[in-house]
Amino acid sequence: MKIFKISDGAIIQHQGLNYRLRHDWDTLINRENLHGYLSALLPHLTVIDDKIFSNLAGNDLLAPIGTQEVWAAGVTYLRSREARMEESAESGAADLYDKVYEAERPELFFKALPHRVAGHGQHVYIRRDSSWSVPEPELTLFINSKGNIQGYTIGNDMSSRSIEGENALYLPQAKIYERSAALGPCLYVSEQPLPSDTAIKMKIRRAGSDVYSDETTVARLKRSLTELTGYLYRECDFPTGSFLMTGTCLVPPNDFTLQERDEVAISIDHIGSLINYVSYKPKNRS
Repeated sequence: MKIFKISDGAIIQHQGLNYRLRHDWDTLINRENLHGYLSALLPHLTVIDDKIFSNLAGNDLLAPIGTQEVWAAGVTYLRSREARMEESAESGAADLYDKVYEAERPELFFKALPHRVAGHGQHVYIRRDSSWSVPEPELTLFINSKGNIQGYTIGNDMSSRSIEGENALYLPQAKIYERSAALGPCLYVSEQPLPSDTAIKMKIRRAGSDVYSDETTVARLKRSLTELTGYLYRECDFPTGSFLMTGTCLVPPNDFTLQERDEVAISIDHIGSLINYVSYKPKNRS
């Protein structure tokens, strides 16, 4: 089933029906056996028709996040390792990415606080001081406060390849800035883990034409989802849970960089599609 967050609650979509729910988001999702809880709740909820759902989803849809932090895993796919090595070749840091791909300990880094996260249909930003910016489509986990995966969403880990490539120590500046992350369109909750053949697709459109399109599957992920989750929760507490982006395997060619007004569409089987529009952060007004 899917949970869509709106300003005064949520809509649960299950087996062709839409259920209206007024509930605090963090309390709703941060629990054990979220799927079982929602299944037991559905008979007591009001069903709304598709027209009302479309209107709410089109005008009142929010990123499926409350007070949670967003973290990310890096170099979890072979293609990601290759891309990081290519961009950092001149700085002499290429070996770092090769070593972390093979290492027992994964790369994990903080990505965003909730107020920096864009939702479906909203703008993501590219940095003005970056000459090479790309989106990174990622299967994203919702993990409850006990460290157990309860749901999935689509993540866009916006990145400055020129800044990280200049010096690996610039990773926070390459990854963490306003609207550098997007989540959505919903939280997908299932009884079983996502199958390994789950497809991840990304398409980038510019001035009405496709300038990039590719796809992969979750099967290419080097590390298990529970392994990544375990490392994140080893020495960190997350009172309302957390979101973890699990890495990307779709990397545009080295001569590609995002431009203002580009459209980035990311689709993952079972979850849906996350669409965002590229712009710069508005300049501060004095």
